[in-house]
Amino acid sequence: MHDPVPATELNHRLERFRRLMDHNQPDWQLVAIFGKINHYYFTGTMQDGVLLIPREQEASYWVRRSYERATYESLFPDIRPMSSFRDAAATFNTIPDQIHVETELLPLAAWQRFHKHFPIDQVHSVDGEIARTRAIKSDFELDLMRQSGQIHQRILEQRVPELLRQGISEAEFASQLYPLMIEEGHHGIARFNMFETEILLGHICFGESSIYPTYFDGPGGNYGMHPAVPLLGSRNRVLRCGDLVFVDIGCGVDGYHTDKTMTYLFGAEPSAKMVEEHSRCVAIQNEIASLLKPGAIPSQIYADIMAGLDEEFLVNFMGFGARQARFLGHGIGLHIDEYPVLAKGFDEPLEEGMVLAVEPKKGIDKVGMVGIENTFIVTENGGECITGDHPGLMPVHCHI
Repeated sequence: MHDPVPATELNHRLERFRRLMDHNQPDWQLVAIFGKINHYYFTGTMQDGVLLIPREQEASYWVRRSYERATYESLFPDIRPMSSFRDAAATFNTIPDQIHVETELLPLAAWQRFHKHFPIDQVHSVDGEIARTRAIKSDFELDLMRQSGQIHQRILEQRVPELLRQGISEAEFASQLYPLMIEEGHHGIARFNMFETEILLGHICFGESSIYPTYFDGPGGNYGMHPAVPLLGSRNRVLRCGDLVFVDIGCGVDGYHTDKTMTYLFGAEPSAKMVEEHSRCVAIQNEIASLLKPGAIPSQIYADIMAGLDEEFLVNFMGFGARQARFLGHGIGLHIDEYPVLAKGFDEPLEEGMVLAVEPKKGIDKVGMVGIENTFIVTENGGECITGDHPGLMPVHCHI
């Protein structure tokens, strides 16, 4: 058994969320949270149920399965068993007039089952308030992310080169990388908030695979296993001497992720173009990191960096061809993709304790994706990198 999330931590999260609701949604009456990751954030356990947060009462976590496990794992003060939402509704003297739910997450069918017992027709989104609450990490959360970053650094900067050999396929490489990550302490999954996005590790690509089209909203791509499994390494693309290797994977400890990308040159010297484009991406990362201070505006960082890039460099920057990602970095925590984002429209200032992954990358035709990604904590002195400082394009000897 693992140590539970401290009760003081859970209380602090809920208090910050309530204050944010009072400020942003002054007429709110009831919040119903259905997402399991948000359950974990507020209660320290993730079960099949609903977390109810009434404005004028204490929050209660109603669990269908497994109530027993919830009580074993969580220090949340009010966990109750239920057979259906009827049990929760019966505790309300008056059903509220309006409710806030995770509109980005909640399926219509699940809402209809809930609505049968909570007949509330004024429905509002709570996604933004949850995202902003989760964006500022406590010391407890930052400690877990620093642990993840140390594992991430060891994996990508020390252990990956041991696995690369001529003739290995992307899929085989991934299958050998995964147990190594578990051995090092990775929690075994890379979670995304992006709708219907499934990734076990991340993008693991040899050569031009890293610029192949994909629905994933990021600068990289990959061939995938099959059209039905498009975000896993290919069985057919094998490593050849001279290949650029692109590894963009998530790592995590006790639910909290870091994000990191490393590039390797397998049995070859980089071309002048590769060095030039890659080095510029590294310089952009370092410039962005220096700006990650409380009070900085994410949209302004994005605008200033993009304005400083010439038209020639912008071709295939942050994606190959027309498939360019419109951001330079993203928040990270219980999901790899969190608030805030270094992009247009994110105009609220950064705050100390936010954590962002910064990932300037550029595609090169017939070569693949160069560039870098690391995870940074927002501090008064700029971004504190927690995933290592190797600049990438690491040379790896070509062997069978």
